[in-house]
Amino acid sequence: MKSILVHLDASPRSARRLALAHRLAREHGAELTVVFAVLPAMLAVPFAAAEGAYAAATLLEETDRDLRLRAREMFEREAVAGVPMHWVEIRHDTLEVAMTEHALFADLLVLGQHDADDRETGPVPRGLVASLVHDSGKPALVVPATGEVAMPGRRVLIAWKPTPEAARAVAAARPWLLAADEVHLACSLARRDDERTGTAALERWLRRSGVTAPIRSHGLAGTGIGEALLSLAADTDADLLVMGCYGHSRARELVLGGVTRTVLRTMTLPVLMAH
Repeated sequence: MKSILVHLDASPRSARRLALAHRLAREHGAELTVVFAVLPAMLAVPFAAAEGAYAAATLLEETDRDLRLRAREMFEREAVAGVPMHWVEIRHDTLEVAMTEHALFADLLVLGQHDADDRETGPVPRGLVASLVHDSGKPALVVPATGEVAMPGRRVLIAWKPTPEAARAVAAARPWLLAADEVHLACSLARRDDERTGTAALERWLRRSGVTAPIRSHGLAGTGIGEALLSLAADTDADLLVMGCYGHSRARELVLGGVTRTVLRTMTLPVLMAH
């Protein structure tokens, strides 16, 4: 990883995300692109553009300016520590398109889980994470909205099924897997013992790739795979979940798979995703 992009808003959890991205950049000798991107407040409160609402519109413009200043202060605090860092601002309503264009030139995206209850971020599209992973083709480390986040990767849980999405996620996780203390493989019970495409085949690939940590396989049964996966992450004390991001575009709307949707909504640990 030599180029890392982190999405910044103005919330305290955004500062934690930036600090994590900065540590990753320092560890891998990477450059860090910090993209401040929130939708203009005017779009979140459209009545402000109506006739007679000049004062409200002015207030919203001040809100936008305050968010940018707060985010810039976060950037400046991290910028003193010796990692090459670049500041980018996106100020218009084509936020997801502009971010995707920047993401194309990154080896890793560091993004935040959407938190509908957070009023300090500025308006951020609910589906930003899934859209960026889907449209850029780049892996993303998604940081949970709650809790403290230490450097992930000592205990890695891989959600495996024989798909290009899962294979890309595992390949992107290689820097963490090589340094891990434990690796856990989760797969459906029906597929787990398949020598050609199951966890046995994945374990052989990991060993050929230089992974030396103990590897343990787990079977997942039932229909609530997303919930079972997050429960297993808690049981194994995993600090990184690796999985494919499943979904497709339908008339400009991103339709997610059930497991992807569940994990993005209720995750409590960092998740490395790839499409």
